[in-house]
Amino acid sequence: MHVEVIAAAPDRKSTLANMLELYGHDFSEFLDLEIGLDGRFGYVDLPLYWTEPGRHPFLIHVNGKLAGFVFVKEESAASGQQPLWDMAEFFVVRAYRRRGIGIQAAHEVWRRFPGPWQVRVMQSNASAVEFWSRAISTFTREPIQPVSIENGGKIWHSFSFVSKP
Repeated sequence: MHVEVIAAAPDRKSTLANMLELYGHDFSEFLDLEIGLDGRFGYVDLPLYWTEPGRHPFLIHVNGKLAGFVFVKEESAASGQQPLWDMAEFFVVRAYRRRGIGIQAAHEVWRRFPGPWQVRVMQSNASAVEFWSRAISTFTREPIQPVSIENGGKIWHSFSFVSKP
């Protein structure tokens, strides 16, 4: 399978908005996401990915077909430290899961943005915790252990690593 991670131009905003609805549906199992009166979950930060520096939207294609998306954003670090990259959102359509596509896409993104990275995932999303552990370990060629943090009454795992140029 040929996996491509393609920068999403502003004219693909509606495509991403549609895919974010699928993502929201999946995430509603783990987060208290409410559907609006319009029948959509919505994603208020979507326009920022074309207007705010340090934000990067991508579409994942498999053999030329739309298969998911990735949102990367640059986070400020503690004073005196290099900023870090954050895997803000990552989604692969169910039909393409468990086939190595997500790992290929994640590795491609990490190669594009060398430096320190963080990936945060809810503890309750056990399959995502396992996916990110495997994806990062195969990328860094080292075992990785997340740090557990509490935020908003939920336990999250935060993975930190460096993508070398």
